[in-house]
Amino acid sequence: MSEIRQPHPRERRRLEGVIYEDSRYQAVCSRDARFDGEFFFAVETTGIYCRPSCPAVTPKRRNVRFYPTAAAAQSAGFRACRRCRPDAVPGSAEWNVRADVVGRAMRLIKDGVVDREGVGGLALRLGYSARQVQRQLTAEVGAGPVALARAQRAHTARVLLQTTALPVTEIAFSAGFASVRQFNDTVRAVYAATPSELRAAGSHDGRAVRRVAAPSAGIPLRLAHRGPYQSTAVFDLLAHEAIPGIEEVDGPRGRRTYRRTLRLPYGTAVVAVDERHGGPAPRGPARSHRAAHPGGWLDARLRLTDPRDLTTAVQRLRRLFDLDADPYAVDERLGADPRLAPLVAARPGLRSPGAADPEEFAVRALAGRGRAGELVQRYGKALDSPCGTLTHLFPEPAALAAAEETGPHTTLAALTCALADGTLRLDAGADRDAVQHMLLALPGMDPCTVAAIRTRALGDPDVAPPGADVPDTWRPWRSYALQHLRTAGEPIPEEQEHH
Repeated sequence: MSEIRQPHPRERRRLEGVIYEDSRYQAVCSRDARFDGEFFFAVETTGIYCRPSCPAVTPKRRNVRFYPTAAAAQSAGFRACRRCRPDAVPGSAEWNVRADVVGRAMRLIKDGVVDREGVGGLALRLGYSARQVQRQLTAEVGAGPVALARAQRAHTARVLLQTTALPVTEIAFSAGFASVRQFNDTVRAVYAATPSELRAAGSHDGRAVRRVAAPSAGIPLRLAHRGPYQSTAVFDLLAHEAIPGIEEVDGPRGRRTYRRTLRLPYGTAVVAVDERHGGPAPRGPARSHRAAHPGGWLDARLRLTDPRDLTTAVQRLRRLFDLDADPYAVDERLGADPRLAPLVAARPGLRSPGAADPEEFAVRALAGRGRAGELVQRYGKALDSPCGTLTHLFPEPAALAAAEETGPHTTLAALTCALADGTLRLDAGADRDAVQHMLLALPGMDPCTVAAIRTRALGDPDVAPPGADVPDTWRPWRSYALQHLRTAGEPIPEEQEHH
């Protein structure tokens, strides 16, 4: 009998790619919203790219091309679909999980680093050359940092055009464009419309939000998420942690509003996010109800002193509320564990909240809520115009490092000094392992506080309590597993009490 010929590695990769793309096409045929933001598809005969759940007539397979990012589709010459708004989908959960240079770069680009510091600044933060960053991003996501930032600027421009009455020229620079010409060319290329036409189209779109006179009046937004979202658990946590002066949670449970102040690269903001009830949990195994939860959004309003901060403010809210998570992957993995299965079934889509300001969270985790509130009143900068009970910004690390009460030899002083001089960076692209090593090296820093900072400030989805005997089957979602236990009031494996 003759041996079965094994395909050449190159042929095998080609076959695997065909199978992979066929699976994606099936998601497009079924308009599966679970994959919105995970990939995009473009139609060669129309020159348009869409999200997988686009309600338009499904194109023929031979005319479809797939792209990992909207920027890759735009770089290939496709324009955004006006019907499904592919630029408004949740971000890919992959970038929250990955700790390599590509994952770190994607988080930094989303935070607006390329707009503020250029590709050189991005590369410097990552510890690589600009050429290496360009090469790795292009290979992984089909677009370099400039193209990725350009796609993000186009989305910011569309939001400002359709939700504010700002002059077009002001929007161009607020969105991060270097010139009005660059702004006009990008908007035409991405949306096949002039800025004025895009603004007019928003006025006739039933999904468009109310246009406001200026960003200071509050830009209304819908923060999209995929799958079910347990907003009650998130708002309970935020209400429990709220520090007077910089945060508040008001309203009846189920219809609460979370408000807080933010320090941003160009100015400050007061943001508000509304609780949105996710409906009753489905009965039976969580994994059998994937298609029942296409996703949704949280309503938000942002009052910015400088509209250039819009992109950064939105991304920080997305991290705080963990809106780019993939609840299907998390629930399927954790739902297979006997201990967690009933908890996942009771709360499908439970999130692991992050932090709106990583440096602030690190100080709060170390100082505790009560003392953090005292620091706000003593060293926090007062708002020029208070908004209800919101009166201050959380104090900057430099102000705390210089404060007499922190003392020159305390753990808080060591932490704030390291943050102030840049020795320790907790930005979106921080190397999580390196940060953990540096935190543990600070005098008096305990491992439980470090674990909390890694989970919340750095958004690591896979953190276990120090020394805890946690099943490996919970990886890579141990942060979510612990959140299920805490929310259900069950004991955490060998977790030590702190603060």
